[in-house]
Amino acid sequence: MRVRIKVWLISLGLLPAFALAQNPAAQSENLKNLTKHEFSVQQAVDYALKNNATAKNALIDIKLQEETNKQITANAYPRLNGSLGTTYNASIATQVIPNFISPATYGVLIAEGVKDGNGNPIQMPGDFGSIAAQFGTKYSANAGVSLNQLLFDGQVFVGLQARDASMNLVRRSADVTFENIKANIHKVYYQLVVSKNQVEILDANIALAEKNNKDTKVIYENGFTDKLDVDNTTVTLANLKTEKQKLLNMISNGYYALKLLMGMPIADELVLTDKVTEDQIKDGVLEAAAYKYEDRKDFQQAQASKSLLEYNVRRYKLSQIPTVSLSALYAKNAQREKWNFLNKGDWFTISNIDLSITVPIFNGFYTKSKIQEAKLQVQKVSNLVETMKLVIDNDVEAAKNNYRSAVATMNSQKQNVELAEKNYQQTKKKYESGLSSQLAIEFAQTSLKTAQTNYITAMYDAVIAKVDFLKATGKL
Repeated sequence: MRVRIKVWLISLGLLPAFALAQNPAAQSENLKNLTKHEFSVQQAVDYALKNNATAKNALIDIKLQEETNKQITANAYPRLNGSLGTTYNASIATQVIPNFISPATYGVLIAEGVKDGNGNPIQMPGDFGSIAAQFGTKYSANAGVSLNQLLFDGQVFVGLQARDASMNLVRRSADVTFENIKANIHKVYYQLVVSKNQVEILDANIALAEKNNKDTKVIYENGFTDKLDVDNTTVTLANLKTEKQKLLNMISNGYYALKLLMGMPIADELVLTDKVTEDQIKDGVLEAAAYKYEDRKDFQQAQASKSLLEYNVRRYKLSQIPTVSLSALYAKNAQREKWNFLNKGDWFTISNIDLSITVPIFNGFYTKSKIQEAKLQVQKVSNLVETMKLVIDNDVEAAKNNYRSAVATMNSQKQNVELAEKNYQQTKKKYESGLSSQLAIEFAQTSLKTAQTNYITAMYDAVIAKVDFLKATGKL
């Protein structure tokens, strides 16, 4: 039984933490904030779902998806932006343009009959050259407001529709996490409860060994047995007490494991209030064996994943239709030779409204490929869903067989305990009457202890088999 406890702690990944949990200095520091908890298994599960780090992160994932959905919704809202800026043109750009001033001047002179210094009429030159000119001022400033509104985009439209599916997927993923935590809590909790029964059995065996030791001493003092028999009973008693101490230490480690799994401070006191009985283990489990695939959390998760991927197919299909958007701008602009925009001066208005329609024509068959890829992803999940049905059927039947076998073993081991107890009592009476040896008593006592240990182990196996069956049917 001690080995089984250790195996479970290792399988849950909790054993390395015990060395830290049992640090005396850390424990003495934590005792200042000691809190006592008396929990049933359901209360332990409820506590874990609030305090276990994995459970808390699963809840955070739900909140993260809520924020993601808000971001998707934001794409459908108008976007309003304000702008304010100023520019200093250290060197205004120079542009070379045709000389359009000189031809006009010559035209006026010729029309007025003006003559040159030699008395000849002025003639129009054939080439006036070009002019290097600078346009603009040293300083400029602008202030404005812009509005952008997406009127229709197929991908945004599908994104809005897929928000519920996204939330459903992350919630189903959280449910799977919660169920795994719940199953582990049940197993460790009931392991510790069953271990209490083993302690009680050890106490009973110690009581029997003490009485046997006492009786053997009396028989020895009366000269009817050897000193060796007294020594043997003393050794047996010491071994039982040592075994009990080892079991108590292992149970203590088990409590550390349960606290760690629950997210409870190691220094807090934890009392388990539930009991484990044969009737409780057998009570109505197979009578409620009917199940539906939809009861399984992992099946729900797979279906939610398929639903979300189907929206992905629609998203790429709608990306092939036109996108319509509206934008508007209203701004003021000013230019100055000095930076004095806060003083009086002209500010010029700029305003426009733009309606844009983008029509996808050809993108190298990229969208067609993405649609096919999305469809294949849906097909993969569909295959997974169908396979999960077979897996669930197998899990249920295997868990049912394991449960039946565990219950049968528990019943058989209980009968063995009854026979071993009867054999021990008969052997004890024979020994007290001088018809049996001390060796026979020790053998009978060892057989009794073995039968009792096997019964406790069988009871625990039956509890675990019940938990596994309920999990397989989605009713844990």
